[in-house]
Amino acid sequence: MAYQQSVPYVQQQQHQALPMQAQDVVSGDQYRYALTNFRIAHEKVEQQRQQLEEQERQVAQLRGRISLLEGGVNPSIGGHNGNTVDDFSIKNSASQLDKLINRWAADVIRAPPVPLQELCAAILNDVVSGIDVSKIDIPEASSIQVQSYLRHAMAETISEGIINCLIVTNSTEANIQLTRIHEHIFARDPTVASVWRRQTFSAAVETCTPDMSLAILDEQVPELMRVLNGKIPASGGVSILESAYAFSRMLHGSGSPTNDAFYRAFVPELGSVLYPRQIELVKRCLKSERGETDRVGATIFPGLVKVTRGGMPGAQENVQTVVRRAQVICECAMGGSSVFSVSAYDPQQQMLMQQAALPSHMPSNIPQSMPHMSHSMTPSPMPIMTNGPQYQPGYF
Repeated sequence: MAYQQSVPYVQQQQHQALPMQAQDVVSGDQYRYALTNFRIAHEKVEQQRQQLEEQERQVAQLRGRISLLEGGVNPSIGGHNGNTVDDFSIKNSASQLDKLINRWAADVIRAPPVPLQELCAAILNDVVSGIDVSKIDIPEASSIQVQSYLRHAMAETISEGIINCLIVTNSTEANIQLTRIHEHIFARDPTVASVWRRQTFSAAVETCTPDMSLAILDEQVPELMRVLNGKIPASGGVSILESAYAFSRMLHGSGSPTNDAFYRAFVPELGSVLYPRQIELVKRCLKSERGETDRVGATIFPGLVKVTRGGMPGAQENVQTVVRRAQVICECAMGGSSVFSVSAYDPQQQMLMQQAALPSHMPSNIPQSMPHMSHSMTPSPMPIMTNGPQYQPGYF
């Protein structure tokens, strides 16, 4: 009896399943219509994807142009990998340039065009200001002294003739005017000055031509060029001034993390006092170890300071932070004191030095000057605030 009751229930379930199976079957027209709609939708999605990719490319190009206008990185004049200039890239480039200068000075001493005494007198005529070397009895110079003086002369040439002057064209007068324009713009707005500097260097001359090198050398070290018979300093076929110009373009033309700073070079004068924050001795100084006062014998490579605006809102002073100390040989390492130690000493400069050597984070109200630049390339004085390892220009 139970079996007979279950038969109608099974038949009822089969009748209910038939309509459901019939619903799964569609006509060919409906299938083709659905397939066409799917293909159209897929084409629309692909078209939108291509449009988004094109928009992303355009946005990336616009961002690159905006970054360049705001003082961003220009790969053609930046670091080797297009990165912003940093302490590591400065150290590597400066080390390569220092080696070129050292090899050139050694080659000159190995085969001097004139006697060492005459070569020494020519160098000192160029690097010592306010003194007629011809009227001073110069003691006999050793080869290490003359070689150090050669490196000092080249350091001053690179500092004052290349790094501290924005070399954009092959005209000296135009470069001086551009340097002054940059000084005025920086005094008003450092960010605008950064943009102007990078845009200007994007159209600068690619290399320092021999004519430009001779013009710089004749202006900075005329007596030395006379005894060298007008030969451009080079080592291994590489021009020192051309390498120095590439180093300068790296400093001025590439981006920086703050985008409102620029670099200046400084060279301690012969016979000036040694300051550890600004000077790095390349040889051991016995006088300093004994507690005695020693002085600069020669600067073999210039130091670098980064010039920024004051950190306080509304501050008009400029902050100069030493990012690379000048490479110096003391007098005792060169074989004794120089006859120019006494003449380079200035009591007023010493007083300014002592006032500039204030404790850290203490502002100084004494108007200071930028690193020394010779002749008409000297910019207007710019004040300094002491903040961290600061630049003390009392004796430069």
